[in-house]
Amino acid sequence: MLRARAGWCWGLRRCASLPRALRVREALQAPEPLERVKVQGWVRSVRSQKEVLFLHLNDGSSLESLQIVADPSLESRDLTFGSAVEVQGKLVKSPHKKQNMELKAETIHVVGPCNALLFPLKMKERHPLEYVRQFPHLRCRNNTLGSLLRIRSEATASIHSFFQDNGYVHIHTPIITSNDCEGAGELFQIGVANEAKESAEKTHFFNVPAFLTVSGQLHLEVMAGAFTRVFTFGPTFRAENSQSRRHLAEFYMVEAELSFTESLQDIMQVMEDLFKTVTSTVLSKCPHDVELFHKYIASGQKGRLEQMLKKRFVIISYSEAVEILKQASQGFTFKPEWGCDLQREHEKYLVKHCGEIPVFVINYPYDLKPFYMRDNEDGPQHTVAAVDLLVPGVGELCGGSLREERLPFLESRLQRLGLADTYQWYLDLRKFGSVPHGGFGMGFERYLQYILGVDNIKDVIPFPRFSHSCLL
Repeated sequence: MLRARAGWCWGLRRCASLPRALRVREALQAPEPLERVKVQGWVRSVRSQKEVLFLHLNDGSSLESLQIVADPSLESRDLTFGSAVEVQGKLVKSPHKKQNMELKAETIHVVGPCNALLFPLKMKERHPLEYVRQFPHLRCRNNTLGSLLRIRSEATASIHSFFQDNGYVHIHTPIITSNDCEGAGELFQIGVANEAKESAEKTHFFNVPAFLTVSGQLHLEVMAGAFTRVFTFGPTFRAENSQSRRHLAEFYMVEAELSFTESLQDIMQVMEDLFKTVTSTVLSKCPHDVELFHKYIASGQKGRLEQMLKKRFVIISYSEAVEILKQASQGFTFKPEWGCDLQREHEKYLVKHCGEIPVFVINYPYDLKPFYMRDNEDGPQHTVAAVDLLVPGVGELCGGSLREERLPFLESRLQRLGLADTYQWYLDLRKFGSVPHGGFGMGFERYLQYILGVDNIKDVIPFPRFSHSCLL
C-alpha cells in the first residue's frame, strides 16, 4: 500500500515537472506569462536573422499564429514553411501591440518535415480559392479555408443549441432511403459492387430500390407523430450533372418539423429566429475569421449583415412576386408568368426590390409543389401553404410548408399522381393521431455562402463533391 502511494506521489511530481501543453489560441489569450509550456503545430513563416530566429506557428485553433522567438542555433534544415514542430519554452508578454503573448523557445523539435519547394501552398502568399480547390487534401492549411472550417464548426454548434434550447429533439434520419421525397431532384441509387454485382442485378439488396436521401423531411414527419418538435442536420444528395457555382452532389441540410401548428407564420418565425440567432453567434464568436472573408472576399458584407439582423424579414405572396416581376423595367431571360416557378434571376430581383433584406415568398401554385403541401382551397388560383426564404446573392435559402394532414385531400392527390401504393405508410400517419404540422429545410452551405459572401458553393464545404469530381 505504501509503495502504491509512493508511486502515485512520484507520478504527480513527474507530471508537475512536464511542460504545460497549450493550444495556440490558449497561448495568445493567456492572462500572464508561464514558465514551462509546450505548443505543437505547423510553421506558417520562418525568418532567420543574425541574432534571432522568428517562427509563426499555427495549430488550427485560431486565425492568428503564435510568434516563436528563438536563438539561431535552434534552426535546422528541416525547419521550413509547412513543417510540423513541437516547441518548448517560456510564454512571455510580447513587445508588439498586435500580439498579446509570444514564446521564447528553449527547444524546437521538427516532428514532420515539409519540402517547401514542392509544397503547393507558399509562405505569405494569398492564394485564390480557385487555386486551393485543386488540392482538397491540403487546402485546409490555407488561412481562408481554415477560417471557413472554424466558422462552419461554430455555426453547426449554434444550430444544435438553437433547436435544443427551444425544445426540439434531434433525430438521426437515414442516409439510405426507399423514398425520394417526390420531386426533390435526381437521386443516387444504391448498388452492390464487385463479386456481388451479378446477383444484385437479379434482386435488390433491400428488396426494393434504395437511394441516397435528398431530404429527411418525410422521416421527420414520422417522428412528429410522437414528438411535437424535431430536427435533423446531416448530409443530403442530388445526382444533378452540374458543375455550376450553385450545385453540389453532397451537401448538408438543416430540417425541422413542428406539430400542432396551423399557420405558415409559425414556420417563418422559426426560420427567421434560427437565421438571426446563428448569424449573431458566428459574428460574435468568430470575429477574426469572419473579418477575413469580409475584408478580402466580400467587402461591406459585415455592415449589411448587421443591418439585416435589426430588421424583420419581408413577406410577400407568390402572386405579388409575379406582379412585381412583370412590372420590372429590366428584362428577364425567363418571362415571369403566374404558374411558372421562380428562377434565380427572379429571386435576385425580388430581394433587391425589397431593399436587399431576406424575403419570404408564400402560397405557391398547387401544381408547382410536391404532394405533401397543404391545399389552401383558395378558388381559381389554387395555391398551397408553401414558403421559400430568399436572401441576397444566393436566392433560395430555405423551403418549407404546412403539410397536408387531411386524409381525403392527401389520398386524392396521391391517387392522381399514381403514388398511393408507394406512400401507403404516409397515409397511415394521417389515420392514427394526425395533427396539423409543418416544417422547413435550410441548405447549410448556402447559408455560409450568404453570411460570408462566397460566390462558389464548393468553397464552403471541406470536401466538395460534384459532377466528375470525387477526390479523396
